[in-house]
Amino acid sequence: MKNKEIKLSLCGCFGRMGQIVIEEAKNFHDIKINSGIDRSGRKNELFPVFDCAENINNECDVILDFSHPSALESILNFSVKNKNSIVICTTGYNGCQLDIIKRFSDEIPIFLSSNTSIGISVLTNIAKIAKDILGEDFDIEIIEKHHNKKLDAPSGTALMIANAIADDSSEFVYERHSRRQKRSKNEIGIHSVRCGGIMGEHEIIFASENEYLNFKHCLNSRKVLAKGALEAVRFVFEKKPGLYSMNDLLEWKKNKMSVHV
Repeated sequence: MKNKEIKLSLCGCFGRMGQIVIEEAKNFHDIKINSGIDRSGRKNELFPVFDCAENINNECDVILDFSHPSALESILNFSVKNKNSIVICTTGYNGCQLDIIKRFSDEIPIFLSSNTSIGISVLTNIAKIAKDILGEDFDIEIIEKHHNKKLDAPSGTALMIANAIADDSSEFVYERHSRRQKRSKNEIGIHSVRCGGIMGEHEIIFASENEYLNFKHCLNSRKVLAKGALEAVRFVFEKKPGLYSMNDLLEWKKNKMSVHV
């Protein structure tokens, strides 16, 4: 039986990642970009473009968002009304917006990840294992590097990693210029570098008095993020309401692979 074609609306279709998603989608024969969302008012020969999600007037199964936190309200309102799924890859949300996303996930399926690289997911899981084994004897610092046009700092990926390894006593410390005091054991340091055209680099350091470990992920092509996002579109399509993550996607992919073995 042929899989149903997934009709996708791409929010941020004229952005850097939006353009890469359009190219990568040619390799996903079960996904059709049916419309775009971009507040610039520009037109596209491939599909109609709307200035906000609430103005979409054609069929939409999933919205893939690579835009800006300001588009969130429109995307959520449209999706609840039309009962479609959402894949959110935008970064820079504040705590209130993240709470709103969680609340709306009670009504519709929402996939939320600031980084859709499988490599980053592996790095995060390794860091969680390292934290459990190494315990309080090791300090933790996270260093992220990105291009000079990135707006938010620290990166959503750095925060995702920090949240994954944090416990109830953890304190996130951003930079250290304003703290003239000894480092406490419960700190997780998070540091941002913005320069040149660095696509993305995330390093996690675990250091004790006598040894240290470095775990690093470097992004060579944004195609990795586009491919992961489109995989997420496949995953979240026709799912039950809930808030999903890369771990859910990886488990789904693993189960699919085991069926074919």
